Amino acid sequence: MPRTPDPDSQPEFYAGVPTKRLFAWVIDALFTLITCLVILPFTAFTGLFFFPLMLLIVGFVYRFATLTKGSATFGMRLFGMELRTAGDEPLDAGTAFAHTLGYTVSVGMAPLQLISIVLMGTTPRGQGLSDMVLGTVALNRRTEI
Repeated sequence: MPRTPDPDSQPEFYAGVPTKRLFAWVIDALFTLITCLVILPFTAFTGLFFFPLMLLIVGFVYRFATLTKGSATFGMRLFGMELRTAGDEPLDAGTAFAHTLGYTVSVGMAPLQLISIVLMGTTPRGQGLSDMVLGTVALNRRTEI
């Protein structure tokens, strides 16, 4: 069974990934915010009363859809990254859903998000909390020759 690249023997797959994940997160958060601001007038501005919930739902749908379609959010794609399973495969719908759910829960609970950030910056594969639980890993995209 294929495995994700080893960070010791193939460090190029992990080079700069924690920093790229941060920048990708900023892009994805801005995309989610802008989408919610576009939706807001269509709720007759009643969406202001549940705006944080709208951000969570829109972010969940966006993240799940992009991870299912290409194993990376638009922000990840912009920075040349992708998520892979422990078997070095793109995420399927079930894994994308579980990863998105884990991410959403950790965003909702500051201690979990803090743990995830520390793990991304200190583990050899740069895995966050959801990655550790699911065995997924963020890698620099492979370039085909």
